Amino acid sequence: MSAEAADREAATSSRPCTPPQTSWFEFVLEEALLEQHLQKPSPDPSPVQLIVQFLEQASKPSVNEQNQVQPPPDNKRNRILKLLALKVAAHLKWDLDVLEKSLSVPVLNMLLNELLCISKVPPGTKHVDVDLSSLPPTTAMAILLYNRWAIRTIVQSSFPVKQVKPGPPQLNVMNQIQQEKELTENILKVLKEQAADSILVLEGALKLNKDLYVHTIRTLDLLAMEPGMVNGETESSTAGLKISAEEIQCQVCYDLGAVYFQQGSTNAAVHEKAKEKFFRTKELIAKNGSSSLHFTIDEERLAGYCQACEVLTSSSDDASQQATPYSQIHSCMKSGKYQDLVKIFLEDNLTLSLPEQFRQSVLRELFQKAQQGNDALDEVCFKVCVCNTVCDVLQGRIIDIQFCQLFLKPSKEKIDFLLEVCSGSINLENASEELKRKMAAFLKNLCLGMEDLQFVFMISSHELFIKLLKDDERKLLIDQMRKRSPRINLCTKPVTSFYDIPASASVNIGQLEHQLILSVDPWRIRQILIELHGMTSERQFWTISNKWEVPNVYGNVILGIKDSLTRDLVYILMAKGLHCCAIKDFVHAKQLFAACLELVTEFSPKLRQVMLNEMLLLDIYTHEAGAGVSGERPPSDLISRVRGYLEMRVPDIPLRQVIAEECVAFLLNWCENEYLTMQVPLPLVQTNPYVKLGQLLAATCKELPGPKESRRTAKDLWEVVVQICSVSNQHKRGNDGRVSLIKHRESTLGIMYRYFMGILFFFPLQEPLVLTTILSLFVKLHNVREDIVNDIAAEHISIWPSSIPNLQSVDFEAVAITVKELVSYALTINANNHFWLIIQADIYFATNQYSAALHYYLQAGAVCSDFFNKMVPPDVYTDQVIKRMIKCCSLLNCHTQVAILCQFLREVDYKTAFKALQEQNSHDAMDSYYEYIWDVTILEYLTYLHHKRGETDKRQIAIKAIGQTELNASNPEEVLQLAAQRRKKKFLQAMAKLYF
Repeated sequence: MSAEAADREAATSSRPCTPPQTSWFEFVLEEALLEQHLQKPSPDPSPVQLIVQFLEQASKPSVNEQNQVQPPPDNKRNRILKLLALKVAAHLKWDLDVLEKSLSVPVLNMLLNELLCISKVPPGTKHVDVDLSSLPPTTAMAILLYNRWAIRTIVQSSFPVKQVKPGPPQLNVMNQIQQEKELTENILKVLKEQAADSILVLEGALKLNKDLYVHTIRTLDLLAMEPGMVNGETESSTAGLKISAEEIQCQVCYDLGAVYFQQGSTNAAVHEKAKEKFFRTKELIAKNGSSSLHFTIDEERLAGYCQACEVLTSSSDDASQQATPYSQIHSCMKSGKYQDLVKIFLEDNLTLSLPEQFRQSVLRELFQKAQQGNDALDEVCFKVCVCNTVCDVLQGRIIDIQFCQLFLKPSKEKIDFLLEVCSGSINLENASEELKRKMAAFLKNLCLGMEDLQFVFMISSHELFIKLLKDDERKLLIDQMRKRSPRINLCTKPVTSFYDIPASASVNIGQLEHQLILSVDPWRIRQILIELHGMTSERQFWTISNKWEVPNVYGNVILGIKDSLTRDLVYILMAKGLHCCAIKDFVHAKQLFAACLELVTEFSPKLRQVMLNEMLLLDIYTHEAGAGVSGERPPSDLISRVRGYLEMRVPDIPLRQVIAEECVAFLLNWCENEYLTMQVPLPLVQTNPYVKLGQLLAATCKELPGPKESRRTAKDLWEVVVQICSVSNQHKRGNDGRVSLIKHRESTLGIMYRYFMGILFFFPLQEPLVLTTILSLFVKLHNVREDIVNDIAAEHISIWPSSIPNLQSVDFEAVAITVKELVSYALTINANNHFWLIIQADIYFATNQYSAALHYYLQAGAVCSDFFNKMVPPDVYTDQVIKRMIKCCSLLNCHTQVAILCQFLREVDYKTAFKALQEQNSHDAMDSYYEYIWDVTILEYLTYLHHKRGETDKRQIAIKAIGQTELNASNPEEVLQLAAQRRKKKFLQAMAKLYF
């Protein structure tokens, strides 16, 4: 085709949206409008919308003279409407896939009942009692269609349905939805009661060895005529659309297989029937080809059904040995051949064909059986867990906690099996260097984690270990193991012989020390210390474990206790309590702290207050990790204790920085803004820097809805943070006598120590408004730099001052780090906050990480538009954001994406779009993106550009895109906007799949 002819064809196809002269659309509408008193359908309806509208109008109840609601009258108007609905369904060739996707159960039930009625099936007749072979072909086909739909609907109703998010409550809409739900449930109840009959009807249809016919528009017209004018044509074997016997069998077998498979959950024997039907369907598709079928079948779903049936119906005979690994595993689990199961997992460590999720599900099932009392499965659980762990190691995944738990008490048998699995899972001759490094690191870490040198020697002397680790690495590892404290080996190595020889005092002390390290029972700890001090008075038992750490502010006080037993007990109880608190074992932490509080109350008021403070912090952690997660407010007693701590005036009490941080964060998280702004004592604000900062934050957040009022408190907070982030300039004389200007970080700045400020104070915060306020403050501080090129956008950024008097004094490097850390933390609190995602994207954009920036720009749009199924709010995708996305795509050489994004701007940037399209070295999909362009000017330029380059194929794609009727400039504005919105949605979804 010449270029001129193609242009004429494109121009012809770009007329306004009018349906073809001979289409079903005009035919149906023309017939509907010929009849008077018929309501005109909505503009440009789809076929299924016409069915719904015609049946709704035909089923409207009437009201008599006494204002009583009557059933819909059986008049000419309603009969015509029902006939029109049947004609539209006939145009769709009665494709149940299309009808089920678009029509609700009540509407489709009404449609198929009308089909039965017009096909002369007597009402009230049981279909199972009817001989299909004796019926006219169209009547038999109508019965088949109804019963196929019945069992398909039953199967579909068994699948979980995603709940639709409710919109604004509207009484009439809610009533309508409730009525439709109740009607659907009633219909499903009837269909399930008749399910057995429907299955028998379809089984009988498989015995029919003849072609059937389904109604077309012509046969429906003939049926609607007077009986004398029909001439019996609709009763003949040639009326309607011909459906071959094999096509009927293919679809009926598939539907029967689906319902048998669903019933198999309660009756395993039925799976054999499902398998037979699905494999028969597969044979018929292979024989005739799926393209010849009038009713399409999802071949991927069919393949899944077949695979599932193979697994569920596999036998334990020799033939099953050639089955898939899935069916073999299922057979082993069913028959209890667990050693064969371990062998399959071990062999799969080389092929890596089983998915991680499947491996974990088998292990979970084995653990469940073991917990039910089958002790013999403990060994099998360990072996399968080892196979899974080695597989995870080779694929670079994190080692599961179950392996660590099972390996707490290693034995010679366990080590032997582990080494066997490691050796069988890697072929050293063909394995890559990366796999070898992973396996070597795993074995090395395993040795470092063991306390018994005997087991370490078993691993280090193994052939695989020697081949994987170099001599220097092995020597270094052995030296590390030898440097370990001999006390640990003495404590952990069990005494397995010479029971008749009394243990020495050193052995007894070692065993007691080992128990002291492991115990978290405060009364047992006290008893062990009493025994140890009775054996020797020379040791300081609080030093036996380097894991026992107490803050220096407390340690100085505790170590000042004169009595050695009391000193050890207080130190160990506090250290263990702090450790349990750190690992979130709050139950044992509370027991340890309570015992320590009871002990110190007798002799030290100072330590008593210390323990009360630590128990307050523990209660804060407990609430935040428990009831606070679900949004439950803390008890008033806890809030009072927090206030009491902040107002405490007891002199010489050692205080930990983290407690003050957590208390202020706790009040901010639970919106105690009234206390922080109005009720907190003035001396407390002046002396406690955390309270001062919390007061400013609370006041700013409290007044955020009113910008003018909030600027006053925002300015105060701004000045404090600027002072904290500032450095002082000092003059210093060098060795050469010249004076140099240096920047010096002061130890004390304004109201708070710089290192106290850091990021740590903000990390306990979880209230979104507080986090947003802090983020916007630091973003604004970041943006006031003179050398800043790319500003970062943030919510409420306008409330902060626009300048700083002494700009050179601000440590902007620390500010930039703070912004990055804060937004990373904020996204761990709520990963779906689009404003925070935009900030993260802007940070990546400012640091030239364009792919990551696009990821977060797209994620911000996705979370606020239901993955682009709704329009992205304009305050999210502003022109600045779109321009930055354009620049990212341009610098990534994705020039077609640049041209498409230029359409998103309020005023289309043709200059940038045309310049991008001129680039021939593009890293994106290029012409496959043309379907996302809705701006006709850009498409016309593409047509010209490809014609100029002689790129005929790409030019034809552009002509096809421009020739779509919905893009014609003569269309109404609503049509053009809908076309643009649909292309925006598809393009952004395609981009998200590319960058997520």
